[in-house]
Amino acid sequence: MTGREAVLEAFDRLFERAVLRLRVECAADEREEARQHFLERFDGLLALADQASMPSIPNEVMEAMEAKVDQVSPAQLAGYLAAIPLVQETAAVLQRIAYLAAEQRLLEHVIGQADGRYGGN
Repeated sequence: MTGREAVLEAFDRLFERAVLRLRVECAADEREEARQHFLERFDGLLALADQASMPSIPNEVMEAMEAKVDQVSPAQLAGYLAAIPLVQETAAVLQRIAYLAAEQRLLEHVIGQADGRYGGN
């Protein structure tokens, strides 16, 4: 088994635990969609894990992770859900700020070269 397969197996097991904990119905296509989102978000990690051969994650470790899922309170869950769009929007704003700062530095660099090359003001 590759590391990728072991991680995906663990994700499936923890997803099932979360569904039980939340007491929600989840169709097969919804489970697959959640798995695909996981694959997209952690593609880099899974690519590294795919290079390693490893056994399944030990049952004791899985049980400890499942216990952590069981310990998530409704308030924590609401906090996690509230944070998702906030983090996404903040990341977009920060990317825009970084782009504008880089653009400003580039303009300053070009202006600085023009002043020196053509005698300045």
